[in-house]
Amino acid sequence: MDAYDEGSTARPGPGVPSAPSAPGVPGRPDPPAEPDPHETRAGVAALSLRYRIAVALALAVVAVGVCVHLGMTFLHVAPANTVTKEHGEAVDEWIYPEFEQNWKLFAPNPLQQNISVQVRAAVRGPDGMTVTSGWYDLSAEDGRAVDGNPLPSHTQQNELRRAWDFFVATHDSENRPVGQRGALSETYLRRIAVLRLDRNDAVRATTGGGGVLEKVQVRSRTSNVPPPEWSREKVSTTPSYRELPWWRVPRDEALGGVR
Repeated sequence: MDAYDEGSTARPGPGVPSAPSAPGVPGRPDPPAEPDPHETRAGVAALSLRYRIAVALALAVVAVGVCVHLGMTFLHVAPANTVTKEHGEAVDEWIYPEFEQNWKLFAPNPLQQNISVQVRAAVRGPDGMTVTSGWYDLSAEDGRAVDGNPLPSHTQQNELRRAWDFFVATHDSENRPVGQRGALSETYLRRIAVLRLDRNDAVRATTGGGGVLEKVQVRSRTSNVPPPEWSREKVSTTPSYRELPWWRVPRDEALGGVR
């Protein structure tokens, strides 16, 4: 019979399984923790398979939309190439008028004029008489909203200005549309004018209340920016006007713009 010291550790013989390690004993690894069947999953993993598929499809649609928009914008600002020559009309329909890119700030000859867009309205009052309002300077209103505002909105800064640039680019000097986008630019500018007139209560102020907007007329006031005092350049600061014809306001726009 083999004898061993009391403090020694017995070693199991070959083929004899060792005893499981007790947790917390130094030098011996703890047994793996068993998963808690009551543990709740968070995020998308907590959804059922059907909803996870729906989320994946929604993300795919958003990703495709972003890629298409970036591609269309790139083709719009890129030099003429085979793709734009073949699909230029589709690119223009995607970009105009909301996403148009303007690079005049970096052009060799940046704008040196102040252009204000003004509008007046023909309003039919409750008595059936048509009254013409005075001119409302919409650009000045945007300027007052932007001045001193550290975070002005994109609408206040660019909506009216880009609408006027869009109109000028698609019309000749006689205000006749050139190309297929001429009618679109007129509709876009007219709707902005109608919404602004309603926002300023112009119709109610003209008729004393209860009036119906029948027609609007838009004009631009252009004046050269005065040169700095140290410059010898001489420019005329007398403003010039470009007055557009009266546009009849469709009934649905009049009802939507006048409450």
